[in-house]
Amino acid sequence: MHPSVEVGERKVRRFERGEHLRPLAGAHAQVGDPLVAVDRYRTPHGLRSLRELDAFSLADLYNIVNVPTILWIDERGRIVRPNDVAFGTDTFKHITGLQAAKHLSALRAWVRGAPAAIPEARARALQSLPTDGDQQARAEFGLGEWLYTMGRTEAAARHFVRAGELAPHDFTIRRGTMPMRGIDPMGPQFREMLGAWVQAGNPYYRPLPE
Repeated sequence: MHPSVEVGERKVRRFERGEHLRPLAGAHAQVGDPLVAVDRYRTPHGLRSLRELDAFSLADLYNIVNVPTILWIDERGRIVRPNDVAFGTDTFKHITGLQAAKHLSALRAWVRGAPAAIPEARARALQSLPTDGDQQARAEFGLGEWLYTMGRTEAAARHFVRAGELAPHDFTIRRGTMPMRGIDPMGPQFREMLGAWVQAGNPYYRPLPE
């Protein structure tokens, strides 16, 4: 087992191969709820290994609808900063208008023991939870993903498109399924989709309010 590393008052360690995760707070975690439990010795029904937790499962668990999305989880396994937009570098600053330094400074201070910048009640109020329509979109996506793994790509594509119609703000579905539909997620169809979304008055990135 890898030893824990203390940084200020917080302890961090690497996950062991074969450790397993399971949500504790139902289908979607909320601020203040325990998120995952680690079990190093057994695999009860429903637990998934860390290496099997794919990007779409992670997006579903934490209601991630775009990249980059960050959230802070403390040593108790509780969300203390809900989904936000932040970058590790200023590579795309000319496009996004977002500076990396501010978030990185706040993150370093928190890891070293400073209290989270957002009080728990405020963090809970800022959290975006999935709607019934979002859940239906994810069901459509899940069926489409299964059909895709079965080689039924045309049927899968229909469900992916329907999922995007139900949750047009969810780019982990709309853009994330493009490779499974034979579409370049960085290509002209993505740029056309993004342009239409923004021209309709919708922001592509939704940082938390100050």
